[in-house]
Amino acid sequence: MKKMFLCLLFVTAGFMTIKAQDVASKEETAVAAVVEKLRLAMISGNKADLESTLAKEVSYGHSGGNMQTRAEFVDAITTKKSDFKTIELSKQSITVQGQVAIVRHVLNADTNDGNVPGHVRLGVVLVFKKEKNGWKLIARRAFKVTE
Repeated sequence: MKKMFLCLLFVTAGFMTIKAQDVASKEETAVAAVVEKLRLAMISGNKADLESTLAKEVSYGHSGGNMQTRAEFVDAITTKKSDFKTIELSKQSITVQGQVAIVRHVLNADTNDGNVPGHVRLGVVLVFKKEKNGWKLIARRAFKVTE
């Protein structure tokens, strides 16, 4: 009887672990989709798409130390003051903990700010919060990478 109880306990624990992994995987997939939508909106300058990825209180930090509010960031992207021609993300990892997700990646981008072609390679940390209408970016910080 004891062996049967222990066997049942292990099987139940295994199913619960699989279920928890499925939920985490589903949330990670949802966060990845928002990251991709943000990437595409930063290239296109589409205001509606960009705003749909951002929380009202987002804090957007650049590698040079400049910080932007939501309105400042949206304005820079949609008016092409910050003009991304391409953005490629690599080495991306997503960690979901309850209602918060942390995304880390390396951003490689071709830019044309002020009609001056450029290229940036940055490490980026994004923090998302799950709201009633989906995952929203609440903080972003970029930093220079050496590799």
